[in-house]
Amino acid sequence: MIMTHPGLPDYWGLIIAGFMLMTVIWLLARPVPARISNSVISLVNIPFIGRGVRQLVTNRWVLLLLKFIMVGFFLLIIIAGLFGTPIAERNLATELTWNLWWSGLILSVFFLGSAWCAVCPWDALATWLVRRKLWRRAEPNNSLNLKVPRQLASVWPALFMFIALTWLELGVGITTNPYATAGVSLLMVVLATASLAIFQRKAFCRYFCPVGRTVGFYSQLSPVELRPIDNDICERCESLDCYHGNDEVEPCPTWLVMGRLKQNSYCTSCGNCTQSCPQENIAWRFRPPSAEALHSGRPHWDEAWFMIGLLALTGFHGLTMMPFWEQWISQLGQAIGDSGQLLGSFTIGLLASLLIIAAIYSLFVEITRRVSGTGMPYRKLFATFAFVALPLAFAYHMAHNLNHLVRESVGLGEVFMNPLGIDTVPLSMMEKHMRHMTMWISQDSLFAIQAGLMIFGFWIALQVIRHRGLSIISANDPRAALKLLPMLLFAIGITGFHLWLLMQPMTMRM
Repeated sequence: MIMTHPGLPDYWGLIIAGFMLMTVIWLLARPVPARISNSVISLVNIPFIGRGVRQLVTNRWVLLLLKFIMVGFFLLIIIAGLFGTPIAERNLATELTWNLWWSGLILSVFFLGSAWCAVCPWDALATWLVRRKLWRRAEPNNSLNLKVPRQLASVWPALFMFIALTWLELGVGITTNPYATAGVSLLMVVLATASLAIFQRKAFCRYFCPVGRTVGFYSQLSPVELRPIDNDICERCESLDCYHGNDEVEPCPTWLVMGRLKQNSYCTSCGNCTQSCPQENIAWRFRPPSAEALHSGRPHWDEAWFMIGLLALTGFHGLTMMPFWEQWISQLGQAIGDSGQLLGSFTIGLLASLLIIAAIYSLFVEITRRVSGTGMPYRKLFATFAFVALPLAFAYHMAHNLNHLVRESVGLGEVFMNPLGIDTVPLSMMEKHMRHMTMWISQDSLFAIQAGLMIFGFWIALQVIRHRGLSIISANDPRAALKLLPMLLFAIGITGFHLWLLMQPMTMRM
């Protein structure tokens, strides 16, 4: 018997649909604003907490302690996965990795931006192994320091690795295999270590890591950012310690200059700039959550495809957890002569999902180009509007993961008490039902939050379309909104698909 989570109730679906209808009507009737407000508040300027924030961001010991804690959890996962019980729901490796970390990671991005990358155990272990220093700058740094080949100096490798990770997670089923979970975790450390030993700085973090790039792109929607406290100080700076580092602090691992930083995509919140700045002029600050997606994010071809890939893969995750998915794959397997684990059929389904979303988006971009009459090249227009995929993917990803987090992480304390699952047996149907009913928050609260996330994502997507549309139409054009109608229809269609997924019963992961 397969256990499922109940889907979003119909009345929430009607509320979301009503909101979508009203906002589209409002957008069509309202002129596009020519200017965008981008007010920010630096945390160091907030009374009572400002001094503490300044000390926190410049103190290397806090960050080092957090790295030790994360590495400790990571090593525990490896030990449990390699030597513990093969029963997924009784093994800490699978429970902690897939039910808590992966589910909670996406939610944390909204509140903490790219802070996860600062304490990532893969990077911490790679750094300690190659640099052979816990935090001080290593000279020589024990790396070949080769320049990343032009063919790899993009986020295409990260996108392909994300697709491969999805194939392993949902196709091979490593989420229910502690040994495979530990193996993939070790593989990421090996890749990070090899990259650090061969290439300049941290190419793995900037170009190759699927988790880091997902966090980076999603953090463009986060209301927090690491930026200069006083921009004038950065303009007068000649040493650029934030980029080059100093005698004790490593340079920026992803080649960023803080005074010129406009988007969170490649900032790993590592703390190097805050610790090396001689003026202590860098700290966290609050900003409108959609600022980068609306105007400051720079559209690049490879980044656009990563955002479209994120959109396709998040929807695909939800689709594979529908009760009818197994039947679809089985029917496809029979049609093509696939048997066994049906990996061939699953691969076709994965690639089809990617191609369908990419084709739909490409078509609507072309329709927009023709309707608007813009002379902008198609490739640039494609990259410009790709930012609309971010809020659509992020909102559904958070709503979907929230279901896993509040329903399937119950009982994690028991697993911590016996991380290897020694002398345990699989959960009975009664135990699974009890976990299903005993949630961290009430079911009504869960549904309300999920609905709020969908509304948030759609609203930000409409704002992205309006403001990014200024690059192809005039704000004074009385038909400006109508010329953006194709992209509005794209946002409506994707949100409708995600809403339909949320309203279906979802199969439990383990």
